[in-house]
Parts: sequence; structure tokens; C-alpha cells
Amino acid sequence: MKNLRRASQIVFLILFLFLFIQTEYKGKNELGLPVRFFLDFDPLIALSSLLTAHTVRLIFLLSLATIALTLLFGRVFCGWVCPLGTLNTAIGYFRMRRLKLSLSEGRYPGFRPLKYYILVFILVAAVFGWNAAGFLDPISLTIRSLAIGFNPVVNKMVRSFFEFTYALQIPGISPALDAVYSAMIGTVLAFEQPVFLQMILVGVLFAIVLGLSLLAPRFWCRYLCPLGALLGLIGTKQALARVDVDGEKCISCQKCNVSCQGDATPFPAGDWASRECLTCFNCRDVCPAEAVTIHPTTVRTGSGNVDLQRRWILTSGLAALVAVPAVGIGGHRKRTHPLLIRPPGAIPEEQFVKTCVKCGECMKVCLTNGLQPTFSEAGAEGLWTPILVPRLGYCEYNCNLCSQVCPTGAIREITVEEKKEIRIGLAFIDKNRCIPYFLGRNCIVCEEHCPVPDKAIVFIEE
Repeated sequence: MKNLRRASQIVFLILFLFLFIQTEYKGKNELGLPVRFFLDFDPLIALSSLLTAHTVRLIFLLSLATIALTLLFGRVFCGWVCPLGTLNTAIGYFRMRRLKLSLSEGRYPGFRPLKYYILVFILVAAVFGWNAAGFLDPISLTIRSLAIGFNPVVNKMVRSFFEFTYALQIPGISPALDAVYSAMIGTVLAFEQPVFLQMILVGVLFAIVLGLSLLAPRFWCRYLCPLGALLGLIGTKQALARVDVDGEKCISCQKCNVSCQGDATPFPAGDWASRECLTCFNCRDVCPAEAVTIHPTTVRTGSGNVDLQRRWILTSGLAALVAVPAVGIGGHRKRTHPLLIRPPGAIPEEQFVKTCVKCGECMKVCLTNGLQPTFSEAGAEGLWTPILVPRLGYCEYNCNLCSQVCPTGAIREITVEEKKEIRIGLAFIDKNRCIPYFLGRNCIVCEEHCPVPDKAIVFIEE
């Protein structure tokens, strides 16, 4: 079963990365299946969007499949599917094999309730209008981090390699590499080198999330992940994969605890915390006495509980009540920031910040790199939501890809014809810089680039 789990993790990670690469302009306005496929199965995104925006998208019904799987097998999504969980597992493996540290040195059972308090904060904040789930949801976090923090770096490294080898002009090799490079543009690599204003910040934060696994295997999954907490609550009484330790066979070696991916402590018998179990089967596989069994049962075989203290639950809820008005206070509420230009198809601003989960899908797919993550333009509640920065890239007139990949409907899905009728901003002429006005010389560049058939910009000779 351990090998089967590893195979499942590898397959889903490859699928995730494949869909991530597919979420790119390919020369036409059809993407196929973008990486938002994983977000559609995410119950935390579905629940937070329901509580915040009071809307239910039909696609969110796919998250019911994850819930049903959790009711039967517990946090199997975390242990077998989640791409961030797989990356953390890989870091944990490096920790054990290369740093010569054991799993038992990285157990912090006192931290286990933390993710549940984070979940309480997110859900209470959602009820009162702040959709904070996207910041910490593992799927949204991973897509955003890879799109903004790592994809530009990978693109630059690959491009630099091919440019270097092409400059060497090695007979027989440089032409072949040039052909490979041409084939990669628009398939594996972006048409243009991606650039994001917050690339370093987002990349460093994701590196910290992964680096925590050097402190404890799957540190994020064990102690911080709000989706894991939600699935843990749903799967407390999992029916088909409950862990049982035979006290008569057990030799108290605690290998089951050491190998447990979720820090669910199968030993001693009856102390198994079902909410933390990732259904990894490690405990059964490593038991030398074959005292651990995983089987369906209607009888509770463990505590299933984490020591959640009422005062900390109330504190988390109160913190959310304070945070909601705090993030909503700012100049952006009184007067829209002059640089806040949303993508075409974006719903009204107040509803937009409640609906957007900051996943970065639209920024990843923008072919001109014009969509960028906000920092202060939309206040704290709108952090990392998309805005158009014309100085970096224009909005392609015949493109509607950003509306195709949005998982929550913050950017409603529109056709290219509908998009052409949407006004996202109004151009004006700075007469102090315009060449015909300032220098008295002919220039028709803006008229030439205006994509509207009847031309919104015309020049009149006087």
C-alpha cells in the first residue's frame, strides 16, 4: 500500500504540473482543461466562496466527491492526491535520508490544534465578508506560488540555457537545440518571458512553506493546513480505513508513530487520532509484530480527537471579527485607486474581492503578462487579486483566457465578442508628452495599435 500511495502521489503531481503547463496561451483561445481542475475538487474553496459571496457555482459540486471520499477513508486527499502534500513529503524524505534525522525528532503534537484554529478564523472571516481561504488553501497557494514565484525563474533559466548554447554555434548541436527551443515556446515555455512585480516575495513565502518540512515531515500538512483541518473534521468517523493496534501483539517499539505521515499516533492502542490520519498505511507496513491493522469498522478504535481548547476557538473567531473590518478600512474603500484596473469580465469590485481566491490562474494564462497581483491597490482584503498593469502588458483584444480559468466566477466567463464590448478603462492623451502636441510632429502609433475596427482614436489635421 505504501508503494501504491507513492505512485498515486507521483501521478497526481505530474497531472497537476501538466495542467499547470497547459494553463498557457497556445496560439488559440481554447485551453482544454486548466489546472483549476484541482480547485474544483477543493471543499474549502467551495465553502469559503459560499459563505463570503453567497453563491454556489455548479462546478463546486465536484468538491462533494472529495467530501464523500473523506467520509469513507479519512484524509486520503491529503495523503494520496494533494500536490503540496507530495512536495512536502519529498522534502521530508530528503530530511530523513540526507540530513540523517528521524521522524521522531520532528514531532510537535502540541501544534496539532493550530490548523483548526486557522480554519475557524477563515470560516468566521468568510461569514462576515472576507474571503481569506485563498491565502492558505494548499491548492490555491501552490498554483499562485508556482505561477508568480517560480514559473518566471524556470522560464528564464531555460531561455538562458538555449540562448547560451545557440551563441556557441556548435555544429550539429546548436541547430537541433534551436529546433527544440522553438517547439517549447508556447508549449512548455511562455510566449514571452513572464515578469511579476511580487515574484521574490511570493517565491520566498512558498520556499518557507516547503522548508518547514525540514523541521518536521509534512509540517504544513500536520500543523498549518486549513484544508487538512476541514477534511479532518469531516473524516473523524471514517468508515473504511480505521487503524487498530492489537495490544497483545504490540511490542511497544513505536515504529508506527515514527513512520506516521500525519502524526496521528497509532500507539498506544486506543490513542489513534483519526483526524490526523492521512491513510498512508505506513504504520501497518512498518510494524514488525503485525499488530497494526487498517480495516472497515463501525466501532471507534481511537480517540479521533485533537485537544481543541474552547478559549482558543473563541479567540480565533474573535480575531476574525476584528480582522474583517480592519482589512476593509483603507483609502481604497473611499476612493478607487487610480491604477486598479480589473480584467474584462470582472464582477463589481466589492463582490470581486469577496469571490477571488488569489489563485493566480488568470495571471499565469495572460499572454501579455499584463495581469499582476495587487499589493496595496485594493487594500489588504484584495491582496494578490489580479489587476491589469498596462506598462507591463496590454489586454489582448481577441483573448478571453482569464475568464476561462477563474474557478470562482470573480471573472465571469465571457466570449471574445462579449469581451470586445467591455470597457475596462479609458485612454487619455497627455498633451505634455504626446509628440504631435508637444513637438508638433506627425505620429499615429496609438491609432495604428487601436484594435477597434472603427478606431476609437482618430487624428484630424488642422
